[in-house]
Amino acid sequence: MTLLNTTVPRILGACFYYPPHSDGVQRLILTLPELADLFPWPDADAVRKACSSIHQIDPESLVYDYSILFEGQGVMPAPPWSSVYLERENLLMGESTLAYRDFLASQGMVTDTQNPEPDDHFGLMLMAFAYLIEADKPESAARLISEYLLPWAERYLELVKQTETEQPFYPVLADVATVYLSSLKEQMNLQVSPAVLHL
Repeated sequence: MTLLNTTVPRILGACFYYPPHSDGVQRLILTLPELADLFPWPDADAVRKACSSIHQIDPESLVYDYSILFEGQGVMPAPPWSSVYLERENLLMGESTLAYRDFLASQGMVTDTQNPEPDDHFGLMLMAFAYLIEADKPESAARLISEYLLPWAERYLELVKQTETEQPFYPVLADVATVYLSSLKEQMNLQVSPAVLHL
């Protein structure tokens, strides 16, 4: 068990980013209880219990919740892009997005998701964090978390938890992600860049 195990951010990131009925996510959902054994959680039993409560949910029953949270039907209750929280007018692709994109480019990373959407998606950021760890760039990985993800992630995850969904999958996953990021912050002794949030 290691603090910088990349399986945890990869699984969490993929579950927050890809549609639940995609083949990859369907397989990942079944592995969720294993997260408890892959990271030094403050309470591994609580994480195991939370993940066990959602890992057998039929992915097809999550399609509506995914659409509400990540595709938008009217006003999105919890937009998954950092710029919405960091930009005064809640803009997509604002200056914060461009700054993050410059950071990715400085690490030799170009996001190619086949989707015309911003790079600063919560799930994509977690997967980028995992990539930097695997590329043996721990300082850059720490910078991604402290400068680009943590300033807004807590607010985003709180909104996910408050969203009325048909299934508990995403709110429970948000609970697990909150504990994960909080533990990273404490155990890596990260100094979070201050930010004024606009959502």
